[in-house]
Amino acid sequence: MSMDIKQIQDLIKFVSKSGVNEVSIEEKDFKITIKTNQEPTYVTASVPAVAAAAPVAAAPAAATPVAAAPVAAAPAADDESKYITVKSPIIGTFYRSPGPDKGVFVNVGDEIAPGKVLCIVEAMKLFNEIESEVSGKIVKILVNDAQPVEYDQPLFLVDPS
Repeated sequence: MSMDIKQIQDLIKFVSKSGVNEVSIEEKDFKITIKTNQEPTYVTASVPAVAAAAPVAAAPAAATPVAAAPVAAAPAADDESKYITVKSPIIGTFYRSPGPDKGVFVNVGDEIAPGKVLCIVEAMKLFNEIESEVSGKIVKILVNDAQPVEYDQPLFLVDPS
């Protein structure tokens, strides 16, 4: 997997926007490490060469747990003010299930606890499992399956009571 200059530039742009402090890619004949001056966020991935060439909708060969971005109070709507918003910690594509023929991770009404996988956000062929940092019940899913998401974009509303 050798990268051309355009791919390296794209990777640098992605790293600077994603909030990740350091990315390191190492193959048998190629190694690159990109560091930023941001607070550290650790993501470790091992992607077989077959998975790297897989279509976006394919099931992840190796999923990497990523803690959900810091939770914040939902928008100031009266009925939604008591809910916690789970936000995307990275830029990528939101998936509700581990694969096209697999069941979804969570539905509205499901009880969740810290560490429970809520969804996958695929970024640059890496499938990152987004885990809950809170306990409660899923009240609303704010993103459609296979939709692009931005850093810090609200994904779920959770009722902590």
